[in-house]
Amino acid sequence: MPSERVPLSRPPVEPDALAHARTRVLLPGIVAIVVARDSAAILPGCLAALFRQGVETIVVDNASADESAAIAEEAGARVIRNALNQGYGRAMNIGMRAARQSACLLLNPDLVLSPGSIDALLEARERYPEAGLLAPRLVEPDGRLFFQSRSMLSLYLANESGLACEPEGDCCAPFLSGACVLVDRDLVLSLGGFDEEIFLFYEDDDLCRRVTETGRSLVHVHGAEAWHERGGSSVKRRGSVYKARWHGAWSAGYVAGKYGLPDPCWRIFTVNAVKLCLATLVFRKALMERYGGSAAGAFAWLSGIRALAHEGLA
Repeated sequence: MPSERVPLSRPPVEPDALAHARTRVLLPGIVAIVVARDSAAILPGCLAALFRQGVETIVVDNASADESAAIAEEAGARVIRNALNQGYGRAMNIGMRAARQSACLLLNPDLVLSPGSIDALLEARERYPEAGLLAPRLVEPDGRLFFQSRSMLSLYLANESGLACEPEGDCCAPFLSGACVLVDRDLVLSLGGFDEEIFLFYEDDDLCRRVTETGRSLVHVHGAEAWHERGGSSVKRRGSVYKARWHGAWSAGYVAGKYGLPDPCWRIFTVNAVKLCLATLVFRKALMERYGGSAAGAFAWLSGIRALAHEGLA
């Protein structure tokens, strides 16, 4: 039985935390890679937590319109500026290729690692040499644990019935979120890195699948903790929901096709097209954007349109 949930407190970020953290001696053999896109409001807390724990940091800036890159440079991070938004996986590949360390901690800017979490991840890496990927306990703003107990691409621990699962300690998992994951740089790059056909969504499912195909495991490290403002990495702009839903639907079709699974896009298109019509009748703009994005993304996949072409990257 899951243990009783105890309310937790988010690690505080002092106003001068970045200045103090820059003076710390850096840990050897590990680098953090953060992909930023209009993340100026949330990036300082992420970087301060990393620097406090002595982690060298690379920030890959995906053509931010705000001061994300300047904030990262001022904090002491190495910054790679992309002229265009490359998406999450492609930007992470750029960061990993630029890294020199064998251990790469890949994370979103809306994460704050609790004190001692880096040490816990590195200790787990030594304790579980069969692990291909390791991830900390992800805690959401309301104190709940985020643990995805199933993945459409999982080779093991399939959990087809979708039963809820909340781990009480270290365990193997069917999926580890790309929001924060410790990877072996050489292993991941030998597999081609994140699939660069994917602009957004399911790139972490796909990497987990390819890592497990090598016989390596995915390990949830309960003693490491990261606070996650899920969805807070970028400033919300007009059309952002439509774009996210478009890529969610397209990527679902892409990864299903890649692994020979039933194509979900006919169902996604049909269901969301009907919902879009109903939302249009009552003129609910938010719902129109939501369902319209999913229907359009699914239709794009079925029509043979590449996500990269949609983003002007092909």
